[in-house]
Amino acid sequence: MFRLAKLSIANRSVVALITVITAVFGFISLGSLKQELIPSFQVPQAAIVTAYPGASPEVVDNQVSKVIEDEVRKIDGLVNSTSTSQSNISIVRVEFEYGTTTAKVSELIAAAISKVKTALPADVEPNVLSGSFDSVPIIALGVSANNGDNEALAQKLSDIATPILAQVKGVRDVNIAGVKEKRINLEFKSQVLAANGLSQQSVVSALQSNGFVIPAGTIDDENGSISVEVGTPVNSLEGFKGLALIGSAATPAAPTASPNFPGFTGSNQAPAGISIPSAPRVTALTIADVATVTFENAPTTSIARTNGKEALSISIVKTPDGNTVAVSHGVQDKIEELKKKLGDVTIVTVFDQAPFVEKSLENLTTEGLLGLGFAILIILVFLLSVRSTLVTAISIPTSVLITFIGLGQFGYSLNILTLSALTIAIGRVVDDSIVVIENINRHLSYGEPKKQAILDAVKEVSGAITAATITTVAVFLPIALVSGLIGEIFRPFAFTFTIALVASLFVSLTIVPVLAYWFLKNPSQLSSPSEFEASVFAEQARKVEEEKERKSWLQRGYLPILRGTQKHPVITVVSSLIILVFTFALVPFLKTDFIGSSGANGFVINQTLPAGATFEQKDAAAAKLETILLAEETIKVVQTSIGSSGDGRVAFGAAAGGTSLQVSLIDDADAVAVQSDLEAKFAKDSSLGEVKFSSGGGPGFGSSSTIDIKVLAPDDEKLLNAIEKIQAAMVGTPDTSEITNSLAETQRTLRVTVDRKAAAAKGLTEITVGGIVASKLRPSSIGKVNIDNVETAIYVVQTDIPETVEDVKNISIPSATGMVKLSTIAKIEQVQVPVSITSEKGDRTAKVSLTPSGDNLGAISAEVTKRLETVSLPLGTTATLGGISADQADSFSQLGLALLAAVAIVFVVMVATFSSLIQPLILLISIPFAATGALGLLLITDTPLGVPSLIGMLLLVGIVVTNAIVLIDLINQYRKQGRPMQQAIMDGARQRLRPILMTALATIFALTPMALGITGGGGFISQPLAVVVIGGLFSSTILTLVIVPVLYWLVEGRKERKAIRKDKKAHARRKATAESV
Repeated sequence: MFRLAKLSIANRSVVALITVITAVFGFISLGSLKQELIPSFQVPQAAIVTAYPGASPEVVDNQVSKVIEDEVRKIDGLVNSTSTSQSNISIVRVEFEYGTTTAKVSELIAAAISKVKTALPADVEPNVLSGSFDSVPIIALGVSANNGDNEALAQKLSDIATPILAQVKGVRDVNIAGVKEKRINLEFKSQVLAANGLSQQSVVSALQSNGFVIPAGTIDDENGSISVEVGTPVNSLEGFKGLALIGSAATPAAPTASPNFPGFTGSNQAPAGISIPSAPRVTALTIADVATVTFENAPTTSIARTNGKEALSISIVKTPDGNTVAVSHGVQDKIEELKKKLGDVTIVTVFDQAPFVEKSLENLTTEGLLGLGFAILIILVFLLSVRSTLVTAISIPTSVLITFIGLGQFGYSLNILTLSALTIAIGRVVDDSIVVIENINRHLSYGEPKKQAILDAVKEVSGAITAATITTVAVFLPIALVSGLIGEIFRPFAFTFTIALVASLFVSLTIVPVLAYWFLKNPSQLSSPSEFEASVFAEQARKVEEEKERKSWLQRGYLPILRGTQKHPVITVVSSLIILVFTFALVPFLKTDFIGSSGANGFVINQTLPAGATFEQKDAAAAKLETILLAEETIKVVQTSIGSSGDGRVAFGAAAGGTSLQVSLIDDADAVAVQSDLEAKFAKDSSLGEVKFSSGGGPGFGSSSTIDIKVLAPDDEKLLNAIEKIQAAMVGTPDTSEITNSLAETQRTLRVTVDRKAAAAKGLTEITVGGIVASKLRPSSIGKVNIDNVETAIYVVQTDIPETVEDVKNISIPSATGMVKLSTIAKIEQVQVPVSITSEKGDRTAKVSLTPSGDNLGAISAEVTKRLETVSLPLGTTATLGGISADQADSFSQLGLALLAAVAIVFVVMVATFSSLIQPLILLISIPFAATGALGLLLITDTPLGVPSLIGMLLLVGIVVTNAIVLIDLINQYRKQGRPMQQAIMDGARQRLRPILMTALATIFALTPMALGITGGGGFISQPLAVVVIGGLFSSTILTLVIVPVLYWLVEGRKERKAIRKDKKAHARRKATAESV
């Protein structure tokens, strides 16, 4: 690496030109980097959501969930699958190995579903939601018509708003929710049908036999070829009403395959060809003659409101390479245009990721700039030279600009991870330049010629700073071994930090020497000295400078300590070991968490009412929540969604139905305080049901917020037994606010058990009876037709819908012997069934959930584990810890292995650097002492040990050994020059004192604004990381300056001491021999 510096000095103009070009490209790259909250990456998860209206959890499980899950479990690469069956809906969640793209996941699932499509009920349609964070909306708008006509507004949004918003660069999807669907209802006139020999099937046949445009072929005439088309599409309500019916006697055979013609898709299968009846008896009746036809709104199954006012919601999803901030600004710029073109409407921004992203990035940038200022101030204090300080400081912006180029070239974005890495790197990128410029100043003070002084100084430290940089970079290699979400999130952090460090090494060996040559001055020298005179002058200058250093306040404070520890090495080592033991004794007192709170300026409220609650009751309960929320001055927008089918967040565990309220706060509001106040108010009103909060303002990290105990059992009886035992054992767990289990809540179901023998005696089957009962209780779909270019469902409705249990018992069933009551051929009873049925990989499962109320997740998890071990479970039943506790344990385990791997990599690098197995072991002593300050500062600041803190520990492994490398490298150089061991240690430690303190303090003060969270935002990852690095660097630096010289003397000095003892013995023998003679 020294040759690089020599080449730079020889080509100074070229280096200057390259530096300017690099800076220009750096600024260009910065401007082109997309901005987002967290790095874009794909989570190989998906949810298969299937609506099955009117079905109980058991029916959904047997007919939908089990069928789908059994098939998807056959897919190669599947890690896990779970299914949740609730009334009316099935959710099957699947997880694949990381590295599998969401496109591949969707493709594999689609193929699996196609195989079992025929095994599913005819009127269900599985919907696959991918697990990519890019599928989560980045901005949502609430739009309402001021005249209250949201139906007309819905069509305007589709025709006007969607095309306008889709034009914004980076927009992938524009989704409109809250639109009320229209449908055609048929209420048959039974007497008219019977009098004309018609049935419901006659209407279905009319739909299948009319309304098609059939390409009949071509004919040729003198003007050329002419296409022949037969038929016209049904595209209006009047056209539908006017469809003619054919009498039952001439009704064609049931069709077998549906033609792909426009206008209609039937629910039954349609003919493969055109079937012509042999002798049809044509009637003049139309659909309007035999049924009352109405075109009306479908029953309300979902509602969207903005600030309590019914509204439509527009959610914007960006492309994977889209810029969150740019897309958001583009959408906001279109709002005024939308208002003008839509007319009298109100448009409210429900949530927007961009302000939070911008604030987070701005805060990190501010903290980084403050850190830069502190680092430069520290350098100035030590060097007492503005020129030297500016030459050193130039490495920071240059390294950062080179990093921007690297981020752009490899497709990374500017987000809280990459910017945190840059902010933390500010203190570290200046280290190499500090060592170089400090040594250049030293050699210049010795009176050496400028060029020679610079080259000698760089040569002296180039090996050490290269090894130090390689060591720091190498600790991030194990990040590649960390799988799952944590690995995906922190790889961009590791990449950014690595690029910055490599850039800093390059700058320190090229740009810094050139700038030093141009701007640093030599002290006064002899004019035209001879070689001998120059040598004498340099030696005198060296002695004067060294004497000056010894009298400095740093040396006066350090040298007595160094001499004392050298005289008493055993006491020093024992004292250090005591400190180390004390460090590990601190571990039980540490709080632990997972990733921490994102600090988003908003949150999501999920409301759950008791099982069996009607849609109207859910609506009323949500309205109560809205009233409470909108009365708060700190709340800006409340977007309510009732009965939504969900979006991409379902793949990460979000509910696919129910009630959710997205709450946006005013600027500078304290989200934690607002949430705490609301929780107290909600607790006073039991009619609000169960209300839970989750983070908002961004996609989050897909982690659970509860500690879950997952139980798997071979049958339902053992599952219930195990759940009850575990929940009883968990009662009274400290720092938990709520304990629930997924089997506790049940709902009423009216079960109709058909007596097969009695039904058969009447010429009926179980399926026939079930179909008749279903047709009485809920409208049955008989197909779809295009009305005004909108696909519209057709339903048959009943006038005498049963409303009570007695009404159900009295349903009349037509049979071979006449009409019979349902109660005569079936047993009808009310039973309690679970609200949901959950399976994992085909086995029945349930869970006990504990909601932590304290912030020490590790202590709570340990107590839960301890209590779980005391529970005696039924045979064949297993219970494991899950939820956020499992996420934390898995991440801690992987990062723990990464730490060990980092230490091993550092050791290998140092063995290669020093060509010794012993000296690297001395260097590694710095690592455990770094834990002393890191853990101590976590305790002092009450900062939990989480994933960011462990990343900080990983970073420390590389940082703390750099000081020891610089120290030992110089001691080795002095020993090679022939200096005695003790003198080499003293001189090396003395001369490396200033650069070691400078680099350590520059890093510490650069990170101080981040650790203090001065800006108050964007620090949920960077703040604990900075706390760990500051504490670890503080303790390791002090102990490195004391312990490393002592250990070096004890280990390396043994050879010298052995030689001395050997010489003494030889001298004594010679003396004894001489005396005897």
